[in-house]
Amino acid sequence: MPVLPNRRLASIALLALALMPLSSWSQSDEKVAGEVRKVDRDNQKITIKHGEIKSLDMPPMTMVFTVKDPALLEATKPGGKVRFGVAREDGKFVVTAIEVAP
Repeated sequence: MPVLPNRRLASIALLALALMPLSSWSQSDEKVAGEVRKVDRDNQKITIKHGEIKSLDMPPMTMVFTVKDPALLEATKPGGKVRFGVAREDGKFVVTAIEVAP
């Protein structure tokens, strides 16, 4: 019995979803320790020197993140210690939560 085109497309779409890396969808409750290097409120970005982010298989480094909500930047300042949550959304690493560390 021939496979209908719509069923074939559905099968291909399901296969493509199954093969996508889970990290591209990942969001974790993991909080990572870091030090704020720069805060760019105008562009909703923050530069953080951070430890390993196990949930994203990322080694320690300094990088620029976009923030999900600009209010997350209010209590941050360069040199400040933080703990933050990060997710991968649309190919970008986005800070989803941040708290000032003691």
